[in-house]
Amino acid sequence: MPRLDDKILYALPDGTDALLEGTCGAPFSILGRHNAGGVDIVRVFCRDARRVRLLIGRPQGGWGERAMRRIGDTGLYIGHIPAGISYRLKITWADGVEETEDPYSFPPLLNERELELFRNGHAAGLERIMGAHPLQVDTVAGVRFAVWAPHARRVSVIGDFNIWDGGRHPMRLRHEAGIWEIFIPGIGAGERYKYEILDQEGRIVPHKADPFARDAEIPPATASVIASSAPPIWTDATWMCDRARLQADDAPITIYEVHAASWRRPKGDPALTMSWDALASELVPYVQAAGFTHVGFLPVMELLSGGVWECAPLGLFRPSARHGPPEGFCRLVDACHRAGLGVIMDWIPDRLPPDLHGIACFDGMALYEHPHSHPHERSVLEGPPLFYNLHRAEVRGFLISSALMWLEHCHVDGLRVDMRGCAGERHDEIISFLRELNEVIAQRVPGALVIASGGSTGPDATVPVSRGGWGFSLQSCTAVPCRVGAYLAQEALWRGARHLDIIAASAQAFSGKYILCSADAGNAGDVPSLFSQLPGDAWRRHAAWRIYLSFLWAWPGRKLVFMGQEFAQEIPWNPDGQLAWDAACLPFAVGTQRMVADINHLYRACPALHRRECVPASFAWVIADDTANNVFAWIRDDGESAPVLIVCNMTPSVRHDYHVGVPHGGYWHELFNSDAREYGGSGVGNGGGVHSHPYVIHGYAEACVLTLPPLGVLYLCMARVAS
Repeated sequence: MPRLDDKILYALPDGTDALLEGTCGAPFSILGRHNAGGVDIVRVFCRDARRVRLLIGRPQGGWGERAMRRIGDTGLYIGHIPAGISYRLKITWADGVEETEDPYSFPPLLNERELELFRNGHAAGLERIMGAHPLQVDTVAGVRFAVWAPHARRVSVIGDFNIWDGGRHPMRLRHEAGIWEIFIPGIGAGERYKYEILDQEGRIVPHKADPFARDAEIPPATASVIASSAPPIWTDATWMCDRARLQADDAPITIYEVHAASWRRPKGDPALTMSWDALASELVPYVQAAGFTHVGFLPVMELLSGGVWECAPLGLFRPSARHGPPEGFCRLVDACHRAGLGVIMDWIPDRLPPDLHGIACFDGMALYEHPHSHPHERSVLEGPPLFYNLHRAEVRGFLISSALMWLEHCHVDGLRVDMRGCAGERHDEIISFLRELNEVIAQRVPGALVIASGGSTGPDATVPVSRGGWGFSLQSCTAVPCRVGAYLAQEALWRGARHLDIIAASAQAFSGKYILCSADAGNAGDVPSLFSQLPGDAWRRHAAWRIYLSFLWAWPGRKLVFMGQEFAQEIPWNPDGQLAWDAACLPFAVGTQRMVADINHLYRACPALHRRECVPASFAWVIADDTANNVFAWIRDDGESAPVLIVCNMTPSVRHDYHVGVPHGGYWHELFNSDAREYGGSGVGNGGGVHSHPYVIHGYAEACVLTLPPLGVLYLCMARVAS
């Protein structure tokens, strides 16, 4: 083998001082294998090693050893091997000996197409490009890391595998995309890691978690965790095949919204949290028995600063580790699907968390966020909220790839997109992004729901992008539930003054595709519950609550109730506690639960209650002006099946011989009575139904003479009469 003199062999290339000082942005130009004619020079930087030797592959098999020279006390080792021959490293540490491949012997792993996709914001599969991914390179197992930090002078992977030493694994910069990458052999799933980033001014920013991490430590620890590359095991093929039909425009959708941590605490202990698998065992059958079609989760990602409510989530690609590993969340989704339940989760694409280990000022400058102030002029925990910089294609791709990951990889059936950042000067910017988001989801995940929630949405939210709209499947509506709640919160004597508020709600009922989100949904802390504001004794308050729910179930629009409302929980929701399960066992609460299950099943069984939700002809007022008796009545009619008559008596007085006009003569079955004894009511009703008789009233030639129960709602139905 040709020999090189020491002057050539041990000459230090340009940039070595920067490498030793921890400021080198091009470590691969110094470390690893470098050809020098007939030999390859190998340089290794192991500051804390006692000795480093080269293991050289022999033609007949096995490995030979060759010493490496340590250059002073720098931690830099240099050796040489025959050109092109395979080699490994044998490193002697204070506590043992490690044999490993050299991370700096591997070529760049991200190809030009992948870099182009990231740079242009193409989101499909982006989570498979960025982040930490166990894989094999030339039969060598390890993990490829990739992180976006275009303003950084140096980025290193740190973790338990290198004693959190930023000098051990500085990364390679792919200048064309601002992405740093490295393949570290010999590690795999379960390892903790972060990124150590040197900013342009030569300062190390707080150690950063991986923005694309698929797993993380349990708070208050903040490190990312390398997730397994094994795909989830799914048994939900039937649901996935039927999903588009089950979530179509004419499908019944009722959502039970849950905050996973505070739905139920193990042993009632506020310090404990149910695992995803425990929720699959307890939550899924509970929601199924209550007759809902979907479970809606408040953000399942980790929340800001370890749990502050109503703030931006951390880790847009991973569920909170408080409930267990990410594959546990997939098992929960799978259990929901097997039970016939869809899964919808909240997703926030506008606000950044200011946590120091998060993506704010990620590489020392505003990167993911709008550059509204210099990062070194204030702490990111101070000042105005941080918003994503949606002008950058890379940021849009980051966000949309998060949405696709939940929908494609985790089989989530819909996203409820927080729109609170939509108003103001950012309106046009975020609307442009939301249109792009909805177009991508419609193309890649047909049948998935995307729901506009919060903020100012407007009439264009559910109009297709092709027709100038925003492209959402549905939008949340709190106006009608709030009006009904405010009406019922008045003493019965004064409710007539708010009569027109209810009538006016019908004028907006068909301006979009709505989900009626009941009052209290997501209200935490000192905000009193609607139930606690209802007047009267316990009987009247529970009767009014049954009116509230059965009114909304008969109104146009899909339905959403927040956990605890199914049994009329009185105390405000506490995200650090759990639902008032002791109160759920009381007679009135049990009755309300029975009623919720019945109206859920009735809503699904009666096409007139859920088809043509957005067609004005599906709704007709029958009684809209009886302010003296506080009675409302309307017809729901899908044009094909039997119409349903809804009559609401908003006072505690029984109304005898009350005439209600009906479109067809015949026998009208009493399908539902919110005053039924099994619901906790007085049992006043119409004995299962009434025959209509000729009587001109309310614009119809037939009328039913009804007994209206006190604080009660009736649903009546008859078979359609052929025209």
